[in-house]
Amino acid sequence: MSTAVMSTHPNYNERVVRHFTLATIFWGVVGFLAGVYIALELAFPAFNLGLEWTGFGRLRPLHTSAVIFAFGGNALLGTSLYVVQRTCRARLFGGDGLAEFLFWGYQLFIVLAAVGYVTGVTQGEEYAEPEWYTDLWLTIVWVVYLLIFVGTLIKREEPHIYVANWFYLAFIVTIAMLHIMRNLAVPVSIFGAKSYSAFAGVQDAMLQWWYGHNAVGFFLTAGFLGIMYYFVPKQAERPIYSYRLSIVHFWSLSFIYIWAGPHHLHYTALPDWTQTLGMVFSVMLWMPSWGGMINGLMTLSGAWDKLRTDPILRFLVTAVGFYGMSTFEGPVMSIKAVNSLSHYTDWTIGHVHSGALGWVAFVTFGAVYHLVPKLWKREHLYSTRLVEWHYWISTFGIVLYIVSMWISGIMQGLMWRAYDAQGFLQYSFVETVAAMHPYYVVRAFGGILFLTGSLIMTYNLLRTIRGDVRAERRLGAAALAKA
Repeated sequence: MSTAVMSTHPNYNERVVRHFTLATIFWGVVGFLAGVYIALELAFPAFNLGLEWTGFGRLRPLHTSAVIFAFGGNALLGTSLYVVQRTCRARLFGGDGLAEFLFWGYQLFIVLAAVGYVTGVTQGEEYAEPEWYTDLWLTIVWVVYLLIFVGTLIKREEPHIYVANWFYLAFIVTIAMLHIMRNLAVPVSIFGAKSYSAFAGVQDAMLQWWYGHNAVGFFLTAGFLGIMYYFVPKQAERPIYSYRLSIVHFWSLSFIYIWAGPHHLHYTALPDWTQTLGMVFSVMLWMPSWGGMINGLMTLSGAWDKLRTDPILRFLVTAVGFYGMSTFEGPVMSIKAVNSLSHYTDWTIGHVHSGALGWVAFVTFGAVYHLVPKLWKREHLYSTRLVEWHYWISTFGIVLYIVSMWISGIMQGLMWRAYDAQGFLQYSFVETVAAMHPYYVVRAFGGILFLTGSLIMTYNLLRTIRGDVRAERRLGAAALAKA
């Protein structure tokens, strides 16, 4: 099937994809802004303002959920509905009304969750999950999402199911299973917000990290690998390096990831064999993860020169590089000897953000930059130079963030475990907090740079949507004209 036939198919529902794209841009700025603010709260406590609604404990889950479920979730829903239509050559199943319900229903879930975080109406678990009524509403919305996606696959005109759709489908099905099991709760009353979890003690902790790590594995990894497997080849204008490797990547990742959660509970009341099982499967994850990274990077074989002139492709390829780095660091940190130093420290924060900013955000930026001109029927982006500025400012911000947290975290862990000659702890807790302060300032500055990059992107994309044209000299254009 030719690219021209697929890209000009007249019967696709692009309206809902446009909505999800705009929501991705909006919630990205909101989530990054919340992250910068709570980073400033840690560096300068006066930013807490003495109000319960603006305290770190309320805004931290607001930030994580805004970035993961609002920014990342809208990106996944939007790109998956775009990709499944084009690779199946079929309009979305269920009609435009069902697709509109999916969009507005998901935005309502985000708002309900955000209000719960700020007001303190949550289940109070590790990630301060929303209360039962928000969970119930998301379940309804997610069933509609699954129905639309699977229905489109069933009615496809293309006999082959492209690998990106397998990753999207794994993400949808597994998140549904995780969401239902993690949020089994008994409401205190029909009209009350409070509920109690169906699990308690070490079983509750185990279920929490089965949910938490597989949210990373299937929401933040499998779903965004669906983006990688479609948008990297499209932007590079090259076929995927190895389709066979992509299938091995999919099945090995899907089987191994689901067992890795217990590595978050080393040295706890969880049975030792369960901790070891989680560690072993986490180390095994390194191999399929790097298989996917190699597949993404090698797709550029014969087209590496495009990285010099195409900043959108640079976003996508850098994201794949961060995916490889994060999926190496994660298995290393799951090893008990390493985990005894890293756990509960800022090293973990640096690791999480190397994946969240470097992998998730960068691959989303690349996909959005690719999508906007196509969805709004523009010949090109308003400004390629602004994409360059976005790339370098955000990359520098990520480096500052990750390096500062690596240094802070390792120092923090070493200070916690330091003993004097008499066998007493050498440092008090407040001394470790004081030692981390300069790194918190650097981390906040890195976050400000990343937020600045997202604002540049927002301006650039809004001007593109308006149809504005900016005359700018593109790299290599003059040399190409002479040739």
